[in-house]
Amino acid sequence: MADWGIWGALIVGALACAAGLAFVVVRGLQGWRDLKRARRRLFKALDDLAVKGEETAEKTAALGDTAEIEESVTRLRRSLAQLAVLREAADEAQETFGRFAAVMPRK
Repeated sequence: MADWGIWGALIVGALACAAGLAFVVVRGLQGWRDLKRARRRLFKALDDLAVKGEETAEKTAALGDTAEIEESVTRLRRSLAQLAVLREAADEAQETFGRFAAVMPRK
């Protein structure tokens, strides 16, 4: 009788561990998909921002030659250059992360 109790407890424990592991795997995959989706949205938003910033700089430069507008355009171009550097760093980080992503299980 005691043997059945021990074996039953071992089976229940193994099932609980398997269920916990399955839960962790499912949550990990959901997190991975959410991360990929967020990266895509971030890079799309950065691309849109860069395009709109460049368009604004071109339109502003075409409006007139006042000192205030030129100063604003200079600041805008500086900000666009910083954005380009940040995007390049993000792309580099994504490439590095991509190496690890190749090992991760997929859908």
